Parts: sequence; C-alpha cells; structure tokens
Amino acid sequence: MNITTTSLSHLGIVAGIFDELGIAELINTCMPKNRSHHLSHSTVIKAMCLNGLGFNESRLYLYGGFFENLPTERLLGEGILPEHINDDVLGRTLDKIYECGCTELFNKLVLQAMKNVPFGTHVLHTDTTNFSLHGKYNNLDPELNTIEITYGHPKDMRWDLKRFVLSMVCNQEGIPLFAETLSGNASDKKTLVKTVKKIQDGLKLNDKVYHIADSAIYSDDNITELGEHTLWITRVPATITEVKDLLNTDIELKVCTDIRYSYYETMSSYDDIEQKWILFQSEEMKKRKVKTFDKNIEKDLETAKKSLKKLRKKEYACEEDAKRDAEIWLSKHQRYEFEELSIELKSRRMKGKRGRPKKDEELETYYSVKAEIVVNQQVITQEREKLGRFILATNDLDLTADEILSYYKSQGKIERGFRFLKDKSFHVSEVYLKRESRIEALAMIMVLCLFLYSIAQWMLRKRLKETNKFVRNQVKKFIQNPTMRWVFFLFRRITEYTIHLDEEAKRDVANMTDELWDILGLMGKECEKYYV
Repeated sequence: MNITTTSLSHLGIVAGIFDELGIAELINTCMPKNRSHHLSHSTVIKAMCLNGLGFNESRLYLYGGFFENLPTERLLGEGILPEHINDDVLGRTLDKIYECGCTELFNKLVLQAMKNVPFGTHVLHTDTTNFSLHGKYNNLDPELNTIEITYGHPKDMRWDLKRFVLSMVCNQEGIPLFAETLSGNASDKKTLVKTVKKIQDGLKLNDKVYHIADSAIYSDDNITELGEHTLWITRVPATITEVKDLLNTDIELKVCTDIRYSYYETMSSYDDIEQKWILFQSEEMKKRKVKTFDKNIEKDLETAKKSLKKLRKKEYACEEDAKRDAEIWLSKHQRYEFEELSIELKSRRMKGKRGRPKKDEELETYYSVKAEIVVNQQVITQEREKLGRFILATNDLDLTADEILSYYKSQGKIERGFRFLKDKSFHVSEVYLKRESRIEALAMIMVLCLFLYSIAQWMLRKRLKETNKFVRNQVKKFIQNPTMRWVFFLFRRITEYTIHLDEEAKRDVANMTDELWDILGLMGKECEKYYV
C-alpha cells in the first residue's frame, strides 16, 4: 500500500466559482480548440486563475511547476496532469486571447457572469494604475497593433522603469466589469472618459448608472464629451479659480449624516454645464493635515526670511518703488505681516569707488527696504480651520450631499482592487514576458483573477447575511463580512490523499471540518463538489 498527498487548500473554491459563472463554456465558444492539443483554452485559463489565486510563492508565469503538488485531475479534469501545463500550452493560450481581443473577451465573460450572478451596476468606478516592468521592450510584435511598453508617470515612483497602464471599471462591490491595457504613457485625462464610453457600449446598461472618477476626468472637453445623459460624480481639481475661491470662503457648514463630514451646497455652470457642487470638510482629513501643516509652518518661515533678505538687498530709484515692492512681497506671503517697515535713503560713491567720500564729492543715492516679519496668527488660524476641504461635483442635480459623498467614497473599492493585483502574497501582477501581445493577454488574466475573487467574497458575505450565519475572524470574533483571503487561509490544510493498493487507487479529501463545510454550503454546490 502506498499513500500520496497533494495540496487542495482553497483552490476548489476558485475552481467552483469559475464553473458557476459559466466561463469555460463561453471561452470554448470564443476560442475553440481546433488543433490536437491535450488541453482546451478554457482549461488553461482556469489553470492560470488557480495559479494567480494560489496564495503562494509562485508567479503567474509560463511554467508548470506550480501544479506539481496540486490535484490537477480534481481541479481541471480527469486525465489532466501537471506535465500537461507547460510553457508552450500557456503561451499558445495567451496568443489566442490576444487574437480574440483581450478587452472584448473580458466583456463577454462579464456579461456571461451577470446572467448567473445578479450583482448590481448602479455605481461604476473608473480609474487607472500602472505596472513597472524590467527589460528593454523594443516591440517584438511589429505586425500587431499592441500597446507600447514605455516610460510614463509612475505611481510607484520608479521613473527608471518602463511600464504599461491598466484601465479598469468596478461596480459598488469592487467587482471589475471592464479592463483594458494601455501604453505606459497613457494620460488619465484622456483615458478615463474613453473608458466610461467603452463600458457604456460594451455592457449596454439600461439601469440608471453613476460613473465615479477622480479629478483627472474633470475638464472642459471631458465634461462636454460625457454629455447630459451620462451621470457622473467626481472631485473638482483645486487648480480651478472658482474652486480656490470656494475653498477659501468663510461659510457655515451643515453636518452630514456621517458626522465626520460637514458640507456646503452650491450650483455651478462650469463650461456652461449645469451641475451641483458640494464643498465637504472631513474631520479625519483635517486632523491629518493639521499635523503636516504645523510641521511646515517653521520651514515656511525660514523660506520667507530668505526671500525677505533678497528683498532687502534690492536697490530702488525712488521711495514709491520700494514701497510697492514691499507690498507685492507681502501679498505673496500672506501668512506674515511686517513687524517693522521703513524705506531708507542711502548714498555711496559713484562708479563703485571705495572708502570715505571726499568733501563736496558727488554721491549717488538709492532707496532700500528695511523690514522684519512675524507670523500673522489670524491668517494661520483661518488656514488651519479650512484644512480637510474638497469639492465634489455631479450633473445629477437631484442627488443629496449624503448620496454624493457615499457614492464617491466607494471609489476606494477600485483602489483596493489595484492593491490586490499588486499584492506580493498573490503574485498576480508578476510579469516576466517579452511579447507585448502576451502582456496584454496576461493583464486580462490578472483582472479575471480579481473578478473571481471579488465575486466569491461578495457571494459569501451576501449569503452569510441572508442566512444570519457567521465566520470567525483572526481574533475569534464571529463576523458576516470576512475577506476571501481569510477564508482561503482557513482552507490552507486541506489535502487530497490517494491510497494505492495493488492496481486500485482511492482518492479522498483530508482535514475538512464542520466550519469549512458550513462555508462551502454557503458558497454553493459548484464549490462543494471539489471537496467531496
């Protein structure tokens, strides 16, 4: 008798969600296996999702080593062994994804999933991030219309590396509904509005939808391009004069339903488009900024003193010029006031001669500013009181301040999605490919991993609340909103063991507990079947 074991862990859940969404059937329709390959493209994509969500030290890269200790026949199908998942197989599938159209294929997958899982699309969040890559990337696919791996504005501050940009749209639950890979120098100011237009065309949404984006989307051209029928909410850039004036205005603020915020409501016709502006003040943001503000006051005073020293060295032909320059300096440094100010008349020998002037020698005269400054505490107090302010705008004039704030704050869902893609514990974003076309295809797989993870988490939380059940968290507290990462961790010890006796083999799953069976019961039969 011989016993062998392989690690099943949480991968049965990932495989179950993949099955429940009907992804394999759609991929087989869009990308049929038309050669004598052992694996279909849907099986390879499923394998790559298992790799991406493996929660281990492996990369989502073209090699089969990750599967050597996994029950591939249980997860991928009878007769499928680790050696079948090799570089050539994965590379061919990436090429086929690009040929099919990465964004187009993902759109179809989303539409297919929406038929099986009723997640909402009332609020859509649009944003971009970028991924730094090591290598030269001199366009190895000249015959293809691929993205360009090039230098751009790095969000990780690695100016020395080339990169590509990922534009993504998530719903209010953080589930990605649209993804497109762009060249590394793509600009948010142009990308965001195009992404909004593309998801409108791709998903054909009939419901009332609010598109949320950061301030990069707010410009004359973009607002005009979005039109009257696209509802949007965004932060207004503080560089606009009208915004600067509003932020610095002394106004009475009302308290929001969320008492951490207060607001002031006004109307604007910026770029001749009627819109509602809400000035918000966040107490938490104010506390953070006050600390930084107070630290910078001393530095700012030193900078102002150096500037004043230069002013004092200037020479003027008349007293009025000196006074005017002093007033200009003060208008540019409104945090300070003159403790003393005088205009001095000075004289010296002509043509730069040195020494004591002779009797009756003609001297040249000039004026200079003599001044000392002190901090204007009243101005400092006023500035400190206005910290933590920002302005949100929308073209839906019926929305309340509380609704606008709530919708915009959920923009954090897409930012958490980006953090997930870059999280080193999942290694979803590790890219070691040379061909731009395969990088585009791999980016689609990255977002598909996030798609499966987000839907699994949303489904579990939803069913926990519906059944009034709970899952224990890291500190043994029972909750209804666990992260899927924690649930994956709970399944870490699950293994498949095989007992080989003569020519017979019996397979079963070990280390299952009542707690894990309860979770699987909530996740559904498609997930349960992998652990039976």
